[in-house]
Amino acid sequence: MDSNQPDPQLLRDLVTQEMPFGKYQGRLLADLPEPYLVWMAGKGFPKGKLGQQLALLYEIKLNGLEGLLKPLRAAGRN
Repeated sequence: MDSNQPDPQLLRDLVTQEMPFGKYQGRLLADLPEPYLVWMAGKGFPKGKLGQQLALLYEIKLNGLEGLLKPLRAAGRN
């Protein structure tokens, strides 16, 4: 896999995993509001996989690429 391409599993996780803590606990990662991600980016994303997921989601939302997640959401419902 190209090192510039995100791990496909990270993308799938954005539409299936919930935020484990804080104000948005229980909300799907993909549904976190952009202002929250901007705030978190300023504070520093957490270490580990969750931090990777949130940083990826931040980049997706910042660049208006949420459409990338639509097919994954649909696949997750099947």
